[in-house]
Amino acid sequence: MIEKNDIICAVTDAVGSNGEGIIKHEGITFFVPACLPGEKVRFRVLKVKGNIGYGKAEEILTPAEERVRPKCPVFLRCGGCCLQHMDYAMQLTHKATVVKDALRKIAGLHVQVPIAIKSEFPYGYRNKLQIPIGVDKDGKNVIGFYAEHSHRIVPISACAIHPEWAEKLIAVIQRYMTECAVKGYDEENKTGALRHLVAREIGGKYIVTLVSTKRDLPSIPYLIELLSQILHTFTLYININQDDTNVILGKEFHLVHGTGFFEGEEQGIRYEAGPVTFLQVNENVRTKLYKDAIKTVCEDGSEVVIDAYSGGGLLTAMIAKKVKRVYGIELEEEASRCADSLKVKNGLTNMTNICGYVEEKLSGVLKKEKGEKVRLILDPPRAGIARSVLKALLESGIPKLTLISCNPATLARDLGILTGRLIESEGELIKNPAYESAVDGETLSGYYEVEKIQPYDMFPQTKHVETIAVICRSSTKTTQK
Repeated sequence: MIEKNDIICAVTDAVGSNGEGIIKHEGITFFVPACLPGEKVRFRVLKVKGNIGYGKAEEILTPAEERVRPKCPVFLRCGGCCLQHMDYAMQLTHKATVVKDALRKIAGLHVQVPIAIKSEFPYGYRNKLQIPIGVDKDGKNVIGFYAEHSHRIVPISACAIHPEWAEKLIAVIQRYMTECAVKGYDEENKTGALRHLVAREIGGKYIVTLVSTKRDLPSIPYLIELLSQILHTFTLYININQDDTNVILGKEFHLVHGTGFFEGEEQGIRYEAGPVTFLQVNENVRTKLYKDAIKTVCEDGSEVVIDAYSGGGLLTAMIAKKVKRVYGIELEEEASRCADSLKVKNGLTNMTNICGYVEEKLSGVLKKEKGEKVRLILDPPRAGIARSVLKALLESGIPKLTLISCNPATLARDLGILTGRLIESEGELIKNPAYESAVDGETLSGYYEVEKIQPYDMFPQTKHVETIAVICRSSTKTTQK
């Protein structure tokens, strides 16, 4: 019988969706981080429950050709970049496999998924830093990222997937906390002030937000002086968050320096962003993603496009320059205001921004805009598309939908519902029995069929992947049972 702390030598069979090696040994499937297919590994058993086990690699006995040396000194201690041991070409192939497997296992969709579109910058690509601040077991301040599946902060001074400005910013905040006696937040005792540092770079300008349990932090003028030494143009907010949750930002913002918002430009569109405006973190891949997304909804310029979950309106504006009319629906008020400003800055009279829940606002737009030229693009959060929205889409008659997703699992679920592979029964999603008797290749009437799937490596070195899915109304008529 295999028990905890046993040492096992075995060969890795595959890589899981979270980047861990999958090793099958004596009827047990072990998940062991940082192992690649074909590698002979000596690993320590950490836990066994039934036929599933977890382990930690002690030694890679026969390294794979695709193995590379991780750049980060806290690789595997920090819960972030779990693929740094894998060369970049393999990362792109792996992420395509993750998407393909999710579609097959969750939705029963067997579709071709090409290799992920690469990032020109596998490291140093992030335009946003979002990092916890707390205390260690000795009560000393610590800034770093959470260890996997925990809220224990692993201290860092720099991060390989962030640019150099992030390293300088972390050092300044550490200096400020030390010299001005500011304590990091202690989650266990609910004491201390600073909880997170959030910063975004837009065209060489920076929006810095300190998330705190209280508004009155000491020596703010001194902090502004320190920031001025490393950031040429910046704005500084204090965000108040006293809630005992995993949500990073509270609702209360206080501007203490600068203009509060900055302007950027993308593909000829001037846009504005604030501290909570959504922007993709990898500008290089964002450009590729948006160009391809626009092509899916724009053909001859006569289309009417609805951009659901539209954020600050950047993609909406790009679409507006290509089509007859476009609507952007976004819940976050700040982002919607930025979209309105963007509309004016760029003279886009055919762009309408609507602030509210997609599930509440979409039906009104669909009643107003009907016909074969209506297109819909959806870029929901990780939780995916609301069930009420999916229901409205199935009833809408819109001939073509484009989905942008950062979560293969929820993308697979949503596509399963939209293609009819998944149906609801007694409050749960189940595989649709009608497909069991359908002829191969047939689709069910009233549903969509997948036309295209394309992953994008928006997040190199991590397990995350962005995906575009294009689906069209089924042309084949099959009676649902």
